[in-house]
Amino acid sequence: MSLLQPYVDQSVLILTLDGRILVGTLRGTDQTSNVILEKCEERVFSSTGTEVNPLGLYLIRGDNICTVGLLDTEKEQDMDITQIKAEPLGPLKL
Repeated sequence: MSLLQPYVDQSVLILTLDGRILVGTLRGTDQTSNVILEKCEERVFSSTGTEVNPLGLYLIRGDNICTVGLLDTEKEQDMDITQIKAEPLGPLKL
């Protein structure tokens, strides 16, 4: 059983090794931690604001995932994500 199994059908935020931030509903996972996100969107941060790019149904390879966390949907509803300003994350350096 995958460690991500308890997160199935919940909203998650995934940080990938190349610095991408993906948000969506976790629909499935397998033994190699590949994940399927439904209603997935990528958040691209910049010093002028955050761009939200809808991706739809999205598969992320387990070997490209750095972190998976539950998303606080109540706080998400109260925020205007597009107004958040931040420098983009770079790729993980090994």
